[in-house]
Amino acid sequence: MWENYAAVLPANGWNWTAVWRRNYLAWKKAALVSILGNLADPMIYLFGLGTGLGLMVGRVEGMSYIAFLATGMVAASAMTASTFETIYAAFARMRDQRSWEAILYTKMTLGDIVLGEVVWAATKALLAGTAIAMVAAILGYAVWSSILYVVPVIALTGIAFASLAMIVAALAPSYDYFIFYQTLILTPMLFLSGAVYPVTQLPGNVQQMATFLPLAHSIDLIRPAMFGRPAADVMFHLAILFIFGVLPFFVSTALLRRRLMS
Repeated sequence: MWENYAAVLPANGWNWTAVWRRNYLAWKKAALVSILGNLADPMIYLFGLGTGLGLMVGRVEGMSYIAFLATGMVAASAMTASTFETIYAAFARMRDQRSWEAILYTKMTLGDIVLGEVVWAATKALLAGTAIAMVAAILGYAVWSSILYVVPVIALTGIAFASLAMIVAALAPSYDYFIFYQTLILTPMLFLSGAVYPVTQLPGNVQQMATFLPLAHSIDLIRPAMFGRPAADVMFHLAILFIFGVLPFFVSTALLRRRLMS
């Protein structure tokens, strides 16, 4: 029993860096295209909704609507970047390229591989989220010094959503099934977590539902920080993101072990 459990745990605290480095070396050949691709969706939301809908909405929670939206897009870009890296790129390395199978012939465990993939996806999220935050600061929608405070939250958001997406990758028979996760989970979460409009505008029962969404906790940390305001319940929000990063990690490794052995 213990041997089966140990097989899905990282062997040590540094093996995952080899997986991270392998992915980085492959990514840097097309780094610019990758970064632009991760920025496209949140930037379209930012300028499309922010400049258009913003003229009708006016100010939201004491700030312009485009500034409100920009802070939400920082968290949303971290969510989408880490998720897409996991359900498409990591899934391809596992199933089509069979890179994981080759790595498992070394002394590395499946836990090492999954941890390396999760941290790499979080790195992609960090790049995307920080880029959006810098754009917001350049346009005057955020305080420059706030970027230092939101960077750890962006990274933790990336880890949380990469771990969740790894469960989806472990269960999906093919790429076709990822569209269900995107349309039924990620898109509703975007609109229910306060990224596009305040959660307080939602019905009471939906507001309670939003407290279970990791994106909502990420936004509750990032939005005040980007405006130099103190955030409420910081440790609670961080704890929720930490739980979403850790528990799905162990669930996904167990599911992946069963999948790879079948």
